[in-house]
Amino acid sequence: MRHSNRFYIILITILFAASIFATTTFSSTGLILEDEGADKTEIVEKTVIFLKERKPGIPEDRIKVIANSVYEESRKYDLDYRLVLAIMKVESNFKNEAVSRRGARGLMQIKPSSAKIIARESGVEVKGAKCLHEPEKNIKIGVSYLSKLHAMFENMVSALHAYNAGPGKVKKPATQETAKTTSFTRKVMSEYRQITEVLPEADED
Repeated sequence: MRHSNRFYIILITILFAASIFATTTFSSTGLILEDEGADKTEIVEKTVIFLKERKPGIPEDRIKVIANSVYEESRKYDLDYRLVLAIMKVESNFKNEAVSRRGARGLMQIKPSSAKIIARESGVEVKGAKCLHEPEKNIKIGVSYLSKLHAMFENMVSALHAYNAGPGKVKKPATQETAKTTSFTRKVMSEYRQITEVLPEADED
């Protein structure tokens, strides 16, 4: 009888452990991932809080436009919205009025010469360089461009390199592991890792 009870206890323990394992998703690195990502409302609200903490001087209405645009455009092109935020942090430090020495403008630092080409492909109307300071247009163009580069190079490290240096200066690697990293790509990926610790993964539907 004791052996029978012990057998049932062991069996129940195994079944319980199996049920836990079955409902938990693991990444390729062994980290536990959430079974279900957050929905749009939760993500936009948390992104607004995130931006307020880092740039408290940004007007409320502009922050909401940025948060919503980042979510919508990232979802449209099947990109992680947190990566887009990381690019914005490195490129402009979330400064909508930012202008680089080379003339790149806005949150995602889009060059006016490149914007016209990208805008046509992404269905965005661009009338002069000033409109690149409009958060919604800047994000639409920037995310569309990143998606195009990702498709071109088939890995995000090279896509980020090309986003910063221009696709003509980047060679497509044989594998993602052999993709060349730069100061820019390392900064973006470092920011991305930090942001993933405070903002949730988006759901997949």
